[in-house]
Amino acid sequence: MKKMMYTISISLLIIALVACGNSKTVPESQTTVNINGSNKVNETAEVAHFKKLGDEPLNLTFYSVGATFTDVEFEVMIAGPIHTKYPNVTIERITPAATTTPEEVLSTHVPDIIFGAVTQRVIRTGVYQDLRELIKKHKLDESRLKPIGYDYIKEITKGQGDAVLALPFNINQHVLYYNKDIFDKFGVPYPTAEQLTWDQAIEIGKQLTRTENGVNYIGLVVDNLTGLNKSLGSPYVDRETGQAALDTPEWLRIFELYKEIVDIPGYVTTDGTWNWTRDHFMKDQNIAMRVSWLANMVGPLEELRQQGVEFNWDIAPVPNFDDQLGKTREAQIHSISINSQSPHQDEAFQVIAEILSDEGQRIIARNGRVPSVINPELEKEYGAEIPVLQGKTVQNVFIGEPIQEHYQHPYESEITIRLTEAAEDIAIHGLDVNSAIRKATEAINKDVETLKTTIGQ
Repeated sequence: MKKMMYTISISLLIIALVACGNSKTVPESQTTVNINGSNKVNETAEVAHFKKLGDEPLNLTFYSVGATFTDVEFEVMIAGPIHTKYPNVTIERITPAATTTPEEVLSTHVPDIIFGAVTQRVIRTGVYQDLRELIKKHKLDESRLKPIGYDYIKEITKGQGDAVLALPFNINQHVLYYNKDIFDKFGVPYPTAEQLTWDQAIEIGKQLTRTENGVNYIGLVVDNLTGLNKSLGSPYVDRETGQAALDTPEWLRIFELYKEIVDIPGYVTTDGTWNWTRDHFMKDQNIAMRVSWLANMVGPLEELRQQGVEFNWDIAPVPNFDDQLGKTREAQIHSISINSQSPHQDEAFQVIAEILSDEGQRIIARNGRVPSVINPELEKEYGAEIPVLQGKTVQNVFIGEPIQEHYQHPYESEITIRLTEAAEDIAIHGLDVNSAIRKATEAINKDVETLKTTIGQ
């Protein structure tokens, strides 16, 4: 468990209480409230909100599951701002070993606040608290939340009745990251603010996939079949039948596009490397273009910068099929919720409400995450305080409309491995598209039968 402790003076507290929160100030006719409670007349709304969390020391624990969220991001976006505004509140992060499963963590710890992608796997643990009463009690304005985020959370949790199991923390969108040094090396023009078609992106990728001085440069990486599918948002498993849903024109289109990319000469190296990842882009720096999430890359790139490793990269709009231009990819929803076993549910919800305020979402936006609340002014401040984004064309983040993430079947996280196997079959074993779809379909259907007996539903 990593503890992040902060010390702040009483004078700074008073400044924070006066200055923060929609730039409100205390009128001259009102008396500033002493934190010990001696001057209680004419309290401002900010001070009243502060007193709700009490003056006694309060430790809350935080656990991130299923989403990239670096320690730097945790400190800058959550732990630091909350402790600055409420010095008696400390939020500590639970950081288990990388090999520990969410089920193992949640069976041995009771994190007060849970962050991450809402998945059926975590829903099954029963860890999420229904937030409806807390929303009502603290008068959280749900109409401020972007429908693309809040509607998805409600959709995936329909099996829990009308329960509200989480609230959207940020909207995780896709962009095209590109290494300008590789483009310069081979004399290829950079991508622009104009959204590319996949055909155009592949042609650029072909020019940049080559071997020079023993280095294998890969022109275009798309996070394999699961990544490409986010262009169309097709389900893996049919919601009604529970059977594999790959035998569709949409999935055929994804498989064929993936094969076209991996068939670029040099994409699969002579030593059999085919699964190109974030580390190849950031650390090895041999990937010219990589399509991926904002959260997957921005935080880690900033951590890398802090370690003294920098290179010349930038952001362009994510490519798409020619009949889908104007849209980007599915938006992944990073949520924030409360543990059903937490002894501090009321206090944890107040922290969440603070994070979802315009002030809290401004901090998130300025540090590289797209806000989950409806306020276009916040998006104008995107990336303003994260050093690794300085000088980048961050406005390209907002070119094109993300689509809502497809409904995640209760078995989806367990059968995703079959898509990875299909990608490998095409890239390494030369399997044709139709055979790969048929093989993956059969494997998924067998998995579903097994899961019905082990998981149910």
